[in-house]
Amino acid sequence: MKEIIVTTTDSIDGKEVTEYIDVVAGEAVMGANVVKDFFAGIRDIVGGRSTSYEKEIKEGRREAIKDLKREAEDRGADAVIGISVDYEEMGEGMLWMTATGTAVKLKDK
Repeated sequence: MKEIIVTTTDSIDGKEVTEYIDVVAGEAVMGANVVKDFFAGIRDIVGGRSTSYEKEIKEGRREAIKDLKREAEDRGADAVIGISVDYEEMGEGMLWMTATGTAVKLKDK
């Protein structure tokens, strides 16, 4: 797998966009188990950070971006610009993460 550049910006230093391919997306659905839910609830009551949920969110973001890169590579892209990551609660303890951006071809300036 070639390395796909992924950025939230609409340009990449030293590169020029030669072709806008299409919007690409990656998704990940992450669930927290009952024990994590229980302890996260206690932390919400007594204060502090819920590290179990933070880890799930980070892992979900990584998986969604990995999926996005795979789709961009399948379409022949060199990069994905203007990415955005959104989170949505699907239900009790379930998170849906979506990463979207524009797949592009690049050349050196």
